[in-house]
Amino acid sequence: MTTRNHRKFGPLIACGLFGAVVGSAQAQSSGPAQALLDAPFTGSIGVFILRTDLRANVNGGTRENSEIDFNETFGRGNDATRWRVDGLWRITPTHHLRFEYFDNSNTRTNTLAHDVDFGDYRFLSGTTASFRYKQETTALSYEYAFVREPSYEIAASIGVHFTRTQLGLSGDAKLFHPDGSVTSESGAVTSQSVSAPLPLIGLHGGWVVAPQWYIDGGVSLFKISYDAYDGQWTDARLAATWMYNKNFGIGVGIDGFTANVKVAKDSFDGRLRTGYAGLQLFVAGAF
Repeated sequence: MTTRNHRKFGPLIACGLFGAVVGSAQAQSSGPAQALLDAPFTGSIGVFILRTDLRANVNGGTRENSEIDFNETFGRGNDATRWRVDGLWRITPTHHLRFEYFDNSNTRTNTLAHDVDFGDYRFLSGTTASFRYKQETTALSYEYAFVREPSYEIAASIGVHFTRTQLGLSGDAKLFHPDGSVTSESGAVTSQSVSAPLPLIGLHGGWVVAPQWYIDGGVSLFKISYDAYDGQWTDARLAATWMYNKNFGIGVGIDGFTANVKVAKDSFDGRLRTGYAGLQLFVAGAF
């Protein structure tokens, strides 16, 4: 799945969310689902069945390298599942704090069909190499519900989105030294990491559509160019939850995330393009 496909999620989710709100006058607001709209603390934890997109060019101390498509080079790793945690604290009915955490990590091994330049290393065609990828995303935001009705709400948010990504390769490689010399290394191991703190703005809404059913969704985005960072990202989600009592429920959702960040630091010099899109199955709670 390409990054362009991921970006289609934003308009679709936004249309679904606002279409739901338009019809909210007919919603049944009594029942256990009302707790997700009114309870001081709500949250969910679930597993993603997703497809990822990961591309990067990672420069070395004396070399500028071309972009690597890691899915094409190492395969998709059977599109492993990942965990996501969401939490909301309603300080008052209109003032909220929202927390999100997502961990996307995996390891893949493949025989290289072509040379791969990563930092000051060139991993050689025809040899077996391993790719290690770890991405942790945390977001904390303040929300203000500028529309608040018995069966639905719409809130605007502002906050901070922090993503830490680590890329590593191991295998037989050539190492290019600053003095121009080149040496061969068997079982070379190298990694680079980028931590990208970005401010965010967003829109979120929830709707009690029936006594036991709750629909919520949102879109967050930002673009920044500051110091060593130049990048943008988007995150869009739409979910439906069935509450079997006032405290617990189960749900299903779709989520799409993209990030395109250019960084010029010692720990990472290059451009990172990453994203995921997929289905989420989760357990929800309200207290």
